[in-house]
Amino acid sequence: MASWIAALKLVPWGEVIKATPQVMKAAQSMLKKKDAQEEAREQAAHAQQASHLSPPASASEQALRLIQQQEERIAQLEQSQRQSLEIIEKLAEQNAQIVTTVGALRIGAQRLAWTCGALGISLVSLAVYVFRH
Repeated sequence: MASWIAALKLVPWGEVIKATPQVMKAAQSMLKKKDAQEEAREQAAHAQQASHLSPPASASEQALRLIQQQEERIAQLEQSQRQSLEIIEKLAEQNAQIVTTVGALRIGAQRLAWTCGALGISLVSLAVYVFRH
């Protein structure tokens, strides 16, 4: 239990806390854009239904509309992917800091174990010396 407390003390919480609002803002903006994309899709679906109810346009006009809708959808997906990558990069940086900290903690724990072993041997040696004299 104490090792976890020591690990938590070694984490650069100031940097983690400083980066958290940026990550949260990026996540919130992604959610807002997702909602906006869903609304746009719904409006496009309604527009398509309305166009099906109206007299059919020429095939070339329908094809152009479909191409424009697909281009808009691709642009939205690219933007969403860029934002996802930014969030993933920020989270990866935070994870790298945590991994570095845990590595330092592991090395410290190993040193502490060796020191405790050496002290234990010294204590046993001292006890043997005291009993003999």
